[in-house]
Amino acid sequence: MEIGELLGLEQLTWGMLLFVVLAAFAAGWIDAVVGGGGLLQLPALLLIPGIAPVQALATNKLASVFGTVTSSVTYYRRAKPDIRTALPMAAIALVGSFGGAAVATVLPPAAFKPIIVVALLLVAVFTAFKPEMGAATRLRFAGRRHHMTAGAAGLVIGFYDGMIGPGTGTFLVIVLVALMGYDFLQSSAKAKIVNLATNIGALLLFIPHGSVLWALGGILAVANVAGSYLGSRMAVARGAKFIRVVFLVVVVALIAKLGYDVWNENIAPGVALL
Repeated sequence: MEIGELLGLEQLTWGMLLFVVLAAFAAGWIDAVVGGGGLLQLPALLLIPGIAPVQALATNKLASVFGTVTSSVTYYRRAKPDIRTALPMAAIALVGSFGGAAVATVLPPAAFKPIIVVALLLVAVFTAFKPEMGAATRLRFAGRRHHMTAGAAGLVIGFYDGMIGPGTGTFLVIVLVALMGYDFLQSSAKAKIVNLATNIGALLLFIPHGSVLWALGGILAVANVAGSYLGSRMAVARGAKFIRVVFLVVVVALIAKLGYDVWNENIAPGVALL
């Protein structure tokens, strides 16, 4: 029996399976360090002949849940993030992800992508020219205001994850560093806990609809876990400066990906008509 038949995708070859497994490993590493691993894992899944987009999305979330659990536990043991901030933020983000998924059925995500690209450009420039940002934790708020800010950020980013998705972990790090004043290491640790909640929220929608390819997702989960474990250990060992560099690389990649989407969805059709 061919590998494609075993995994429920008749056109899947051993070569393509190896490709998506390597993509899942790299995605786990990137996700663990600074978020944004979906930029690799999801497009790789969409290259499999015969896979439906909703199957790719659901299977990507399944693998990502295992990776984020691994990195969350590793960060918790080694970086000791403040769960009094992370857990309520995660719970609110889960609710936000449901809301985003609901809105996505009414409003096209393409309408929001140009705004996100501009925001990311500003973030990249700001981070590049402010090397001291995220080097050390200097909280900007205290008490109730701190937790309300974290909750609001979790709601908005959870909503984004449910509606659009790519780079959710990166946006979490952006908010925790630039808005709340955490260093990059603590921000990455908290981002993993919140991102785990948004991934679970999405799966709660996908599983009842039968969209998850369980056999393929299980294989990718193993690769994602391995990458996440290596990435989180490396981030903890090398600290905020290392995470900052990876963060900038991922933000630039996210700008390129979303910018390409904006071009294809909004600009290229108009050019073709001229």
